[in-house]
Amino acid sequence: QTAINLADKLVKHGVKILGTSLEDLDRAEDRKLFEQLLRDLDIPQAPGKTAVTVEEAVAVADEIGYPVLVRPSYVLGGRAMQIVYNQADLEKYMREAVVASPERPVLVDHYLIGQELEVDAICDGETVLIPGIMEHIERAGVHSGDSIAVYPPQNLSAELIQTIEDYTIRVAQGLNTIGLVNIQFVISNGVVYIIEVNPRASRTIPFLSKVTGIPMANLAMQGILGISLKEQGHQTGLVAPKAGVYVKMPVFSFNKLKKVDTVLGPEMKSTGEIIGKDKVLSKALYKAFRAANVQVPEYGTALLAIADKDKQEALPLAKRLIAIGYRLIASNGTGQALQEAQLPVTILPEGEAKRDAILQGMHDGKIQVIINTMTEGKTEETDGYFIRREAADNNLPCLTSLDTADALLQAMEMMHFQLQAVGTEAMV
Repeated sequence: QTAINLADKLVKHGVKILGTSLEDLDRAEDRKLFEQLLRDLDIPQAPGKTAVTVEEAVAVADEIGYPVLVRPSYVLGGRAMQIVYNQADLEKYMREAVVASPERPVLVDHYLIGQELEVDAICDGETVLIPGIMEHIERAGVHSGDSIAVYPPQNLSAELIQTIEDYTIRVAQGLNTIGLVNIQFVISNGVVYIIEVNPRASRTIPFLSKVTGIPMANLAMQGILGISLKEQGHQTGLVAPKAGVYVKMPVFSFNKLKKVDTVLGPEMKSTGEIIGKDKVLSKALYKAFRAANVQVPEYGTALLAIADKDKQEALPLAKRLIAIGYRLIASNGTGQALQEAQLPVTILPEGEAKRDAILQGMHDGKIQVIINTMTEGKTEETDGYFIRREAADNNLPCLTSLDTADALLQAMEMMHFQLQAVGTEAMV
């Protein structure tokens, strides 16, 4: 991203830019030019516009509907990106979170809830090589750098894969790409949308190169220097996936960053990543979690503090925890929801006594895993922040997305039932 931000200044000083031209870089980064590109290519995009004042941002949000995803243009890592649910929070964001200017306007998009996917491709201006598609575990709203990514996709139909391949080829060629390009998609209500296009290398290039065996940076550089992909032995299209399942797991440093909220969102917080590989997803997830220093306990107690919007969706996860031998403790609202669903749960006391009980449980090793989701529109909730920070300081897995919780549960269930099978064989 630094290179892209320097490109116009370098060109003004007479420096020749190799690879994708400055004009085409701007077509991907400039909102109006990018919208026109997708219209010309007949590719769906979430409705949205740019704004440089509070009044403009409010007018855009009123037109396209809340929630909206707001972010500055020309930034990396989702910096200052936020999902906004109402006008008051949007006004606050525009006044305090960013410095908007006509040169760097704020992008205001309708927030699409759906499955997120990511593609890295290589283009020499004509041939478009797509080494693979990565399926995110967490739904749209969690930054791609903080999402668990799976190659090859486990839940996509052949039709959706074909659509993603087609859109990738159209965009790479439409942008006159010379080199690497990263494209992020979301599937919402069965429609494939493009979220953004990054005409550069991305953090997933090393992962995809390693798991596919395709030296992406080398091929791209050869293309930039004038050696076509066809001359290098490649053709346009998606490469057939390799056998096995590969998981890209983000690694965080929350135990070293003492005041950072661990909740996942559109702004990137991970500091690294590792790979888990196996024949099936659950085992690949288990290896990835362990390598990322996320403990995968076989049994124990789970603390649940779930936002109202997520309570019904969390009930099947709670049942699965009980099925593998877990005891549940919960905050008052979550506990009542679990009781209404006929699930056994211990409800924590209110006020300071709740914090004392949680802290004591963590310190005594009586809490093994925590699921805590945040209320829409809140940047920080007192009890939730306390739980998340104490979990980080005590090196306990604290999952702030139900999708991540489901992934960890898959790994836990795999271990549980595998150990049961070993025990049964031993008895026989």
